[in-house]
This record gives sequence, structure tokens and C-alpha cells, in this order.
Amino acid sequence: MVLWFCYQHPQTPWLPKWISVFVVAYALSPIDLIPDFIPILGYLDDVIILPLGILLAIRLMPPSVLEESQLKASEWEKNDARRPVNRIAAVIIILVWMAAVVSTGLAFVHY
Repeated sequence: MVLWFCYQHPQTPWLPKWISVFVVAYALSPIDLIPDFIPILGYLDDVIILPLGILLAIRLMPPSVLEESQLKASEWEKNDARRPVNRIAAVIIILVWMAAVVSTGLAFVHY
């Protein structure tokens, strides 16, 4: 939630803003880039992509924006702890998987 509030803050520079959008969208997406049922690889995206994205966004974020966003996130947790879901990110991930399947199928047909 801190990254979401950082994204919405008017003083957030564009790079950390878009990294925050990507990380939040990926974290809230009901579909993973690599499905969890694939042994080992299925959890690597959760273990590597999300923490590195969060770390990068926080390191690039101005301290004043980060501090304000942390306060807002704390207040949000106290008052309204519903978990949001990002359906747009889910659609994008589905489209990426569909494109991968189609391109793989076309490659097999071509050979």
C-alpha cells in the first residue's frame, strides 16, 4: 500500500512512479507471470521480482514522499484493510501468456 500511495503522490518522479505501478499491479494481480504450479520457477517470480521491484521503487522514491505514504498506509490499515485486486494487470499477464503460447505454436508449425 505504501507504493500505491507513493504512486498517487504529486511529488513522485516519473521513474519511481511507474516502477511502483508495475510492482503494485503485479502484486495484486490474481495471475502470476510464471504460474505457481511450475516447480521451483513458479515461486521465483514472487521471491525475486516483487522484492527487487519494491526495493528499487523505495530507493528511487524521495524520502518525504515515502514518509508521507507510509503514514497514509498505516492509517489505511487501521481503517480499511480490504485487499484491492488489479484486473488490468491480470488481463495483461494473460495476454503475455497467450502470445507466448501462440508464438511457440507458430514456431512448431513453421518447423
